Amino acid sequence: MELKVFDKYSKSLLGTTELATAEAVEEVLLGATKSFQELKKTSAGERSAWLRSLASLIQRDSQRLAGLITAEAGKPISYSLGEVARSVTTLNFAADECLKFGGEVVGVDFGAGAGKQAYTQRFPIGPILGIAPFNFPLNLILHKLGPALAVGAPTIIKPSLYTPLTALALEELASEAGIPKSAFQVVVCENELCEKILLDERVKAFSFTGSPKVGWDLKAKVPKKKTTLELGGNAAVIVDQTADLNLAVNAIASGAFLYSGQICISTQRIFIQDEIYNKFLNMLTEKVESLKVGDPHDPATIVGPLIDPLHMTRVSDWVNEAVDAGAQVHCGGEAFDEEHGLYKPTLISDAKNELRIVCEEVFGPVAVLQKFGHFSHALEEVNKSKFGLQAGVFTNRLDHMKQAFNELEVGGVMINNVPGFRVDSMPYGGVKESGFGREGIRYAMEEMTEEKLLVF
Repeated sequence: MELKVFDKYSKSLLGTTELATAEAVEEVLLGATKSFQELKKTSAGERSAWLRSLASLIQRDSQRLAGLITAEAGKPISYSLGEVARSVTTLNFAADECLKFGGEVVGVDFGAGAGKQAYTQRFPIGPILGIAPFNFPLNLILHKLGPALAVGAPTIIKPSLYTPLTALALEELASEAGIPKSAFQVVVCENELCEKILLDERVKAFSFTGSPKVGWDLKAKVPKKKTTLELGGNAAVIVDQTADLNLAVNAIASGAFLYSGQICISTQRIFIQDEIYNKFLNMLTEKVESLKVGDPHDPATIVGPLIDPLHMTRVSDWVNEAVDAGAQVHCGGEAFDEEHGLYKPTLISDAKNELRIVCEEVFGPVAVLQKFGHFSHALEEVNKSKFGLQAGVFTNRLDHMKQAFNELEVGGVMINNVPGFRVDSMPYGGVKESGFGREGIRYAMEEMTEEKLLVF
């Protein structure tokens, strides 16, 4: 069966690819199983060289890959170029960690262990299934492939059906880099067939990036299988009265509306201290209204199309629901250009916590402002969410920084930055409904391996 892939802005046909059959998937599983035995015999030096070679090829083809990401994912071209650059960094991090990754000496030279030595070593668990989302169709695949290849685990990648062409282009580059074909295989398939791969006993672990509902449902189907879930959230930022408002406004406007908010750590909830609320609201509204909305191929564009018309309808419904319940719209609140999937960047206040625009993940160009008095109250409000990926805090008070780090129920706290800040080497993941386990090259390598002890 043929899958058609369209430009998310112009709606023109980009290309086609074949959806995998059950027979093709069986061949992939057989290949991954055989490859695991072969990869176990390779040295860290060989695998590191493969990763560096792939990084070099991505750098060589950066313009082509960025253009492809912009077309099939609707991502603004400046951001797509940034993703490609990050992808090179991700692979180089993996190449470095590949050479350093090992075990530790364990002290046992006492009591019953007198005269003995012990050390640990980590071994790859086996073939890995990686399920990747549409919004980072290159770098988030590499956050699965990079650590897996570094430890010697074959990787099967199921890309989003919105953005399979980037994954297939990466597969071609991997072959050119000398990576064995069965060590990295892309399977473009429907969800039902992907689930069969997940349930297959030959697949020993899976790494999923996507919606919380799907992620937790998949984990429930394989409770004994090693799992990493990088899910969504309704990320919050706190701005107290000591913050640099210009810094906060510029960062939050970008953090909330870049790529139409289609980022799992996009800023959705903004908590502003009473004393600065009106000033901050005016500054932020002016900044948001100046953001360029339009063709993602235009380097000036910040807010491009939503991935699917269904999400235009959903975002509009959620905003209208909030307005009907008494929320105030300060800018946006309606479509900009329905034909091209564009929704205006929208700021809302006075929205009740039970509204979907507040308590669920919008994954669209919408942010909600709330006032707070005491700093502790802001922390409590952030923690009311069922999600907990990352949070941002703009402050110049050391005690507020420490309190936020100690009390916020999230996987990471970004001081004087938005929740969307990420460096590809750092541990990345959430708590509560936002995930399970950690990405970030070395941390993912640990998730994909088992520790074994030797005593002699």
